[in-house]
Amino acid sequence: MTAPAPDPAIVLDLIEAYRRSKSMFAAVELGVFDALSSGPQTAVELAAAVSAHADSLRRLLDACVALGLLARDGDRYHNTDMAAAYLTTTSPRRFTGYIKYSNTAGWKLWEHLADAVREGSHRWQQAYGWDGPIFSHFFRTEEAAHEFLMGMHGFGVHTSPLVAEAFDLGRFRTLADLGGATGHLVIACCERYPQLSGIVFDLPAVVPLAKQIVAASPAANRIDVIAGDFFTDALPPADLYALGRILHDWSEDKIDRLLARIFAALPSGGGLLIAEKLLNDDRCGPRWALMQDLNMLTCTEGRERTLGDYRTILERAGFTNVQGHMTPRPIDAVLAVKL
Repeated sequence: MTAPAPDPAIVLDLIEAYRRSKSMFAAVELGVFDALSSGPQTAVELAAAVSAHADSLRRLLDACVALGLLARDGDRYHNTDMAAAYLTTTSPRRFTGYIKYSNTAGWKLWEHLADAVREGSHRWQQAYGWDGPIFSHFFRTEEAAHEFLMGMHGFGVHTSPLVAEAFDLGRFRTLADLGGATGHLVIACCERYPQLSGIVFDLPAVVPLAKQIVAASPAANRIDVIAGDFFTDALPPADLYALGRILHDWSEDKIDRLLARIFAALPSGGGLLIAEKLLNDDRCGPRWALMQDLNMLTCTEGRERTLGDYRTILERAGFTNVQGHMTPRPIDAVLAVKL
């Protein structure tokens, strides 16, 4: 008797997976969720609003209902609470900028994943003819850069509070987040720790948006925004530095340079808080970290790492007492100390 065939469910799910992603990407690109912010609409009404073919749009809308992104009452569609929070461009928690980047830049890079594995390098030259992952090439307009930053801000609003509570930061007085973008990590930490003052340190182009976001926080009077490049400019004085989703972008040579600068700037007893997704020690999970590791392969010179990897890198720079904390969301935390 022939043994029964194994269940192909995983294979079939992965065959369909990109179709689900592309359905959401297309709905965001067309402005479906924004158009529905004003209230329920039929497919015909919505097609007129977003300049789409009515029957084809209905098919996409029904797919979005099946995916849990939209709901339908009779022939009228409306946003779910989740879509209103994360898929509309007016929401402060929106992921739309990151989704649009994933749909345009990221999608083309991942198209060449097999070549990235063969050659061990990112795919910017192959996909775009650029020499490296130079985001300024992609974000040629202020509007595109703003929307991407807000997409990352939505991600940070979702994850930074868990980083802020991962360790007891009560002994620190000044937190400087290097490459702090919109300031979501500084805001989360300063709102949790009333003794803490914060500094968002990032490139000049990021400063106006960071100031706008920080101003809306109850801790705004304890947070400064300073322009600078953490590889070349003097670091602002602090007894706790943070690097959120920074180290996974870079090679170990560049990481060593950056950590040496941070270690030299820290006082004795100071700390470094790192927000990255940690791979399990056996590198067999979690899935988000493994997928992000491949993303780093296609679009940067970096990688995701285990806690042991970070301990090796940090101890090489002179740090001690390296601790890790895994969260249920797609970011974890590492804390290291300068004795």
